[in-house]
Amino acid sequence: MTTSDETHAGPCRRTVVATLGAAGLAAALTACGGSDDKDSAEPAGEQAGDGGDAAGSVLARTSDIPVGGGKIFKDEGVVVTQPTKGDFKAFSNKCTHKQCPVSSVEDGTINCPCHGSRFALADGSVQGGPAPKPLPSAGITVSGGSIKLA
Repeated sequence: MTTSDETHAGPCRRTVVATLGAAGLAAALTACGGSDDKDSAEPAGEQAGDGGDAAGSVLARTSDIPVGGGKIFKDEGVVVTQPTKGDFKAFSNKCTHKQCPVSSVEDGTINCPCHGSRFALADGSVQGGPAPKPLPSAGITVSGGSIKLA
């Protein structure tokens, strides 16, 4: 009888562990989903000076984007640049050569690490490398020191 109980103990233990693992994963996803949908979106807008405007979430403050440089927003898939003071532009963060995400904005260009393509801050035009065409522009609005995706 002891042998029979030991035989059932293995599969039962695995079933319990698998069930608990799935329940834990579901709980974690629910907790993360709730946080992203409500709590984190509103404070981010408020922190950026959005004032809770429902028209869209603030991507960045204008002061976050250096003149003659830019900032990459990986999750949103865009690069925002400020070629000259007060002039903000946005482009896709995917290189037009092999769709690698660009990795830096340095020395006056948006740079792709995969094959060395470089793009202009002002218009996304190809400045070097194998990229066949400019970075596609992305829509943004700039208002009251806030930059939002259009």
